[in-house]
Amino acid sequence: MRRLGRFLVRFFAVIGLLTLAALAFGLWAVVQIADKVEPALPKRLVLTLDLDGKFHEGSGGDPFARLAGAKDYPLRRAVEAIDHAAGDARVTALFATLGHSSLGLANAQEIRDAVGRFRAAGKPAVVFAETMGEFGTGTLDCYLASAFGQVWLQPSGDVGLTGLVVESPFVKGTLDLLGIKPQFAGRHEFKSAIEMFTETGFSEPHRQNLGQLLDSWTLQIVDGIAAGRRLPPDKVRALLGKGPFLASEALSAGLVDHVGYRDAALGTAGDAKEVDILDYWDSARPKARGAKVALITGAGPIHRGESDHGFGASEDFGSETVAKAFRDAILDKDVKAILFRVDSPGGSYTASDTVWNEVRRARAAGKPVVVSMGNIAASGGYFVAMGADRVIAQPGTITGSIGVFAGKMVLKDFWPKLGISWDAMHRGDNATMWSANTPFTPQVWERMNALLDRIYADFTGKASAARGIPAERMDQLARGRIWSGADAKAAGLVDRLGGWHEAGVAVRETANLPPEAALNLVTFPRPSKPLELLAEAFSGGPAAEIRVLARAVRLLEPLLPLVEQRGDALLWQPPMVVR
Repeated sequence: MRRLGRFLVRFFAVIGLLTLAALAFGLWAVVQIADKVEPALPKRLVLTLDLDGKFHEGSGGDPFARLAGAKDYPLRRAVEAIDHAAGDARVTALFATLGHSSLGLANAQEIRDAVGRFRAAGKPAVVFAETMGEFGTGTLDCYLASAFGQVWLQPSGDVGLTGLVVESPFVKGTLDLLGIKPQFAGRHEFKSAIEMFTETGFSEPHRQNLGQLLDSWTLQIVDGIAAGRRLPPDKVRALLGKGPFLASEALSAGLVDHVGYRDAALGTAGDAKEVDILDYWDSARPKARGAKVALITGAGPIHRGESDHGFGASEDFGSETVAKAFRDAILDKDVKAILFRVDSPGGSYTASDTVWNEVRRARAAGKPVVVSMGNIAASGGYFVAMGADRVIAQPGTITGSIGVFAGKMVLKDFWPKLGISWDAMHRGDNATMWSANTPFTPQVWERMNALLDRIYADFTGKASAARGIPAERMDQLARGRIWSGADAKAAGLVDRLGGWHEAGVAVRETANLPPEAALNLVTFPRPSKPLELLAEAFSGGPAAEIRVLARAVRLLEPLLPLVEQRGDALLWQPPMVVR
C-alpha cells in the first residue's frame, strides 16, 4: 500500500510538472508569435484608449496581461503613440473610454498634454464615460476628460466633482493598546512619515504642508477644467466640491457635451475601424533612428540590491540595477545622453546615494542627464534626481520631502501579553541598538541623532550645490516638506514643467542636438523577454511562490519600507490616500 501511495504521489507530481511545462511552452510560443506578427493597419482608423486600464512606468508592459485581453499601458508608449498618430493620415480620431481611472494627477497631466497636442494637429478627440464617480469621487476623471474636444456621459452616470481629500491612518492608539512603543526621530518638522506611529492626527506642520499641496492641486484642476471646457474659472471653482452631478445637471453646467451611450459617442469619431493604441503603436512605430539616448527608469521604493522585474512583480527600484544601467550607458560610446524617469517615494539613504553618484559620474563623463518625474519624486526619489542637468516635473508631481527619519518599534511590553519572554547576551554597549526588545539608551539615542544630522546635512548640501540654492534657503525648502511640481518649479527645485515631450526637448538641448533631431530611446537595462519571465516564474521554487503570495498582500504596501528596512535611515515619503 505504501509503495502504491508513493507511486501515485510521484505520478501526479510528474503530471503536474509536465502540465506546467506545457503551459509555459504554450505561453512562450504565443508571446513569441504575437511579438513577431504585426497586423497591417487599415487605411482609416480610430485610435482607442481605455483610460481605466493599468498605466505604469516600465517600457515593456506585462505580455501575459495583454494576451488575456487586459489593458496594460506603458505610459511612455501611450504618449508616443498619441503624438505619432497626430501626424498619421490614417488616424481619423482618438476615442477614449473612462469610468474611474487609476492615474495619479501627474500622469493624468501627461495624458492630457498628449491629447492637447493631438487636437492641436486638427484631429478630433472624443471621450465616453459610463460614469465619473458612481458613489465615489470623480474629480480627477472630470479633469482628465476635460482635455478632450467632446465629452459624452451615459444617461445613468454622474460626475462626482466632489473635490479633493487627503486621508492618512494613525495607529498610535492601537500600538498603545498592544504595548508597542515607537521610537523614531526625523529631520525635520515636515518629515511626517513617522507621525502615523507617534501621533493620533495631523501635527500642525503636517497639516500646513498638506494644505499647501491640496491648494496647488485644486488650482491646477480648476484651471484645467476651465480651459478644457471653456468655462470661467470662477464657475468651475463654484462647482468643485458640489458634486456628484446627475447627467442632466452635468450637461447644463457645461461639464459634458452630450448624454448618451457608447455607440452614439463612437459614431461621432467616424466610421473607421477601431484600433487599440498599443496595437497601433506595435505596427506604426517607426524604426529606430537618430541619436542614441539611454532610457533608465527608477520606479517604486528604493532599496539596495537588484530590482525585481520578474513575472508578476510590481515596479521596483533596486539601486544596483539602476546604478549598473548608468555605468553601462556611460561605457556605451554611442549613447549621447541619458533620460532618467523617476517615480518613487524614496527609500534607503545609501541606495539613493549610490544612484546619485552614478548621475554625477555620467555628467562628468560627458553624458548629459535629464530627469523626468512621474507622479512622485520625493525624499530618496528627489535625491537621485536633483543632480541632473535638467529636472522636469509635471505640475502635480509630489516633489521634495528633503529629509530623513529612522527608528524602531519597541516590543518589550508587548511580548508578555502573549506569554512570551526573551533573554539575551551581548558584547558592546550599542549591540542592542536595533533590537526590538530594548529601548534606545541615552547613548544610543545620541548616536542615532548624530547619524540623522549627518544625513540631513549631506542631503541638503548636495541639493544646495545641485540646484544653486544657498544653504540657508535650501534648509527652508527642505525640512521634509513636500511640494507640488508647480510650487517646486517656483522654488527652484525643478527646472521646468512637463512630461515625456518636454524631456525630449531637454535631451536635445543638453546634448547639443537640433530641435527636430530624432531620438532613439534605448532601455537600460534591456527588458526581460517573455521567455525569460517564464523561466524565472517556473524556476524560482518555493521562494518564488512566497514572493507571489507576498505581492497579493498589497494592503500592507505602505508599511513595507518600515518593515523591510528597520534600522536603516529612510529618505521616504509615505503614500497618501488622495481622493
